[in-house]
Amino acid sequence: MSVLFPHLHWLPVSETWNEKFRLLLPRESVKWSEIVALSKYRLTFLQTNMLCSILDKLMTERRITDLPERVVNIALLGSSTLTHLHAAIVVSALRRGLRVKIYENDYGQYRQEIMNENSKFYSFLPDVTLLSFDPYHFLPTNSAEFSADDLTAWQKEFEADISRLWNAIKTRSKSSIIQQTILPTIGCLFGNNEHKFANSRHKMICTMNECLRTLSIVSKVDVLSVDEQALIDGLEKWHDVALWHRSKQDILPTAAPMYGELFVRLLAAQQGMSHKCLVLDLDNTLWGGVIGDDGVSGIHLGQGSALGEAFSSIQSYAKDLSKRGIILAVCSKNDLGVALEAFAKHPDMVLTEKDISCFVANWENKADNIRFIARSLNIGTDSLVFLDDNPMERDLVRQEIPEVAVPEVLDDPAYYPRAIADAGYFESLGLTEEDLSRSAQYRANTERESLKSSSTNLEDYLGGLKMTIEYSSIKPENIDRCAQLINKTNQFNLLTNRYTRDEVENLCADERNISLHFRLRDKFGDNGIISVITGKVDADVLTIENWLMSCRVLGRGVEKAALNILVREAKKRHVEVVRGNYVPSSKNEMVKDHYVKLGFSRLECSTDKMQENILSIADFREFIVPIEIKGE
Repeated sequence: MSVLFPHLHWLPVSETWNEKFRLLLPRESVKWSEIVALSKYRLTFLQTNMLCSILDKLMTERRITDLPERVVNIALLGSSTLTHLHAAIVVSALRRGLRVKIYENDYGQYRQEIMNENSKFYSFLPDVTLLSFDPYHFLPTNSAEFSADDLTAWQKEFEADISRLWNAIKTRSKSSIIQQTILPTIGCLFGNNEHKFANSRHKMICTMNECLRTLSIVSKVDVLSVDEQALIDGLEKWHDVALWHRSKQDILPTAAPMYGELFVRLLAAQQGMSHKCLVLDLDNTLWGGVIGDDGVSGIHLGQGSALGEAFSSIQSYAKDLSKRGIILAVCSKNDLGVALEAFAKHPDMVLTEKDISCFVANWENKADNIRFIARSLNIGTDSLVFLDDNPMERDLVRQEIPEVAVPEVLDDPAYYPRAIADAGYFESLGLTEEDLSRSAQYRANTERESLKSSSTNLEDYLGGLKMTIEYSSIKPENIDRCAQLINKTNQFNLLTNRYTRDEVENLCADERNISLHFRLRDKFGDNGIISVITGKVDADVLTIENWLMSCRVLGRGVEKAALNILVREAKKRHVEVVRGNYVPSSKNEMVKDHYVKLGFSRLECSTDKMQENILSIADFREFIVPIEIKGE
């Protein structure tokens, strides 16, 4: 059987979408969440543009009641026509609750804008700059006549040109950069042996993309891999040479919704909005059949049948996700003992019980169980992806917890892994040491909870953990993890400032700043880097610019130990007053009294939009905590 995968195939189709859309038009006020809800379907290019247009209209007329204050400024700079991509980027951002504003250079003027520090591009103050180049822009017309030396010179000039553009943007703005790869739209001259002829224009496109990827690693630039997506989909879904000649559109308008998705996944990852946990159903999702009826020996799993192998591939894919730092959970309508029996006794189980950080099997509704999983793991429901073969269960979760990602899947389980992969829920900008050990950390949390339940009081529990905090200034080898923590942490985050990796690096290089990271170990294992504090010293005042901590270590006295350390570092710089502010967000209410609980005084000038707090170092007495402190 041949399966044709349309773009956005993991999103549900709504037969009533147009009707719902029309109902917005006459209303005096519309909720932002209603617009977001309409974006979460498999939309055509036309529907995407319709939704973007109504959003613009409602915003202009100030008819949206709960419009997010924060706007992400996106600059599209390129060599071809990009205007038809705007709506797709706006709507893809909507799916993640992001409000964006887009700037595009005048046709062909990207280089002039980048090199002119007084250009409209820089006055736009972009948060993210997307660079999009067509293949014709950099390819010489006479490449067939090139010698080996000519090719080497051309490649070096291409690399130098790209580096100049990136460096100019980084020097003159705070924008992160996303570089689109180049579509392989020029056909082969030699056929199957094209790779043997370095001066064919098709091969030169491949060379340019290799250069972009190599340079991006050194320059900390993120790559939008449209060439790889075109390889999956077929180039005809992405480019029409006749349209290129007529309007210089390198990307087909019908591919715009997918383009927007690919770009916004990277944008969301930069904003710390990638998903963290895959929640799995069991019967007919991880194995074929119903284990309560068929028994362990009767379910379909493993070698010997196409169906069994398909379910094994799902488990293997989930296992691979776990190894790269994605948390796995189970949510199944089953008796717990019966469900666990398959993990213990079936010889072809790829996943083990230890791979599952939270295992829920009962007869309650799945929406409530998914909320329980989020609470147990101490992560937001918007961090969850729920995979279930049953369309009724998928629909229930979408209705009850719309922030949970629920992919549509085909009836054939062989295609389940592709639905998750194509959806890009777990987009990552890189891999850190903490990512690789995250599953073990969450399993260790289960053991800590077991110790807690067996302890007679909190002091016994905390003392029994045998905790050690190791701290130091942020160093090059842990900048990636610290930047990741800054951008992903939402709940224990006093100001919710987001920094790019380059900004973190610059912050650490400034001697006026204090930049600390904290690693927590206990008898169950290494929790990794769990907290970051940064601040600026001006005369005798230290102003905290970031204080954030992983929620999985809450309630252990870590924040008190961290303040002890911060004050010690402040004294070295002759600081007399520490200033700490709190700016409310939709997710950080849990820390609204953080500074007061630590002995800071709240100033009378505090408002609902910002609380200002100060601590006199002369009056500070270190907290006694059951944590050994080791530092520089």
